[in-house]
Amino acid sequence: MHVEEQFTPKTWPESPERATLEGKNKFLGFWFFLGGETVLFASLFATYLALKDKVPNKDSLISTDIFDLKLAFIMTMILLTSSITSVYAIYHMKNFHFKKMQAWLFITVVLGLAFLACEIYEFWHYTHGLDFGYTTSAFSSAFYTLVGFHGGHVVFGLGWIIALMVRNANRGLSLYNAPKFYLASLYWHFIDVVWVFIFTVVYLMGMV
Repeated sequence: MHVEEQFTPKTWPESPERATLEGKNKFLGFWFFLGGETVLFASLFATYLALKDKVPNKDSLISTDIFDLKLAFIMTMILLTSSITSVYAIYHMKNFHFKKMQAWLFITVVLGLAFLACEIYEFWHYTHGLDFGYTTSAFSSAFYTLVGFHGGHVVFGLGWIIALMVRNANRGLSLYNAPKFYLASLYWHFIDVVWVFIFTVVYLMGMV
């Protein structure tokens, strides 16, 4: 059981996410977790670069035949915008404005869902329109594994944020849940940074 102290904007700490020992411990655990995630993505990027355009024969589809740079750019803008909205959410959390924080988190979730919709369409188009499936070649397997793994992280991040919003809808802000909101936002930024690397390595380099 956590006894939640009542706060006002004037008594709310400047850095509520680090105001308690529990909050500081959450940060420590989060950075260990993020280190493992970074190693996993680095391995997937290395595998993709090693298998890029490795196809069964000269008539098989390669990156320049497949990727839609316009769609990838739209997806990038959507995800980067969602990162900005999550910043606004944490700004309001630090200023003890719970409803405004929830509103910006809701916008972040909507943008995240829009990104997923674009990615689902992209995969559907590649598999059904171009006959570029997961088992088509080593290149296709590496592509779907890397981009799909990121998509799975987007789903996880959205689930994390939505769960926090629903669970704390009637509770308001406290020093117990403030670190959770903050770390969820940091995780979302991590997802966005990984996508910037995917956009650069997969899509931009894929058009060269």
